[in-house]
Amino acid sequence: MQYESQVITQPGSLALGQNKVLRNTYMMLALTMVPTVIGAFIGISMSFSFMAEHPIMGALLMFGAMMGMLFAVTALRNSAWGIVALLGFTLLAGVFLGPILQVALHLKNGAQLVGIAAGGTGIIFFSLATIATVTKKDFSFMGKFLFIGLILLVVASLANLFFQIPALSLTISAIAVMIFSAYILFDVSRIVQGGETNYVMATLALYLDIYNLFINLLSLLMAFSGERD
Repeated sequence: MQYESQVITQPGSLALGQNKVLRNTYMMLALTMVPTVIGAFIGISMSFSFMAEHPIMGALLMFGAMMGMLFAVTALRNSAWGIVALLGFTLLAGVFLGPILQVALHLKNGAQLVGIAAGGTGIIFFSLATIATVTKKDFSFMGKFLFIGLILLVVASLANLFFQIPALSLTISAIAVMIFSAYILFDVSRIVQGGETNYVMATLALYLDIYNLFINLLSLLMAFSGERD
């Protein structure tokens, strides 16, 4: 009887632990939106003339700064400083939304497009997160395919910095929307299945999914629905 109670109790404890990780991750994810919005307002008011004059160098500097902050979050993930680093990263990510938001807001319907992109991102996230949570299906099999797709996406994005082909930019954005939508399924599934137990890293993964999904949705909306003066 004692053995049976242990068998019953352990899965229950595991499920409670997974639910706690998921709940805390969602709470921290909501918190990261605050510095992101603050950073976005800062970014909108900043001058990115250097990036306009040197788009390749500007993009590489942004990429380097983001990677540096990602390294800091990862290194500090097991301490309270990991939360501070995460919030600092999301503040910086918000600032780096400045260039695309400035372009969007110069369109006649730019504010509407930003709202649609934000709303669409929210709908996609909550829909896919619900699927992963309710069905409890293991989507870990997608990991290798998504990683390969992500590497190819980064390579194509870097190449397009030099070639500046509009059709390729749209293709990259469309593929990015699909990849980061699939990553939401994958990352939430990892939490539900117990594959990720660190709140900071779980939040970071979902934040990057949402961030990149929003940027690429907004890029597509501007390309197809943007009303220029």
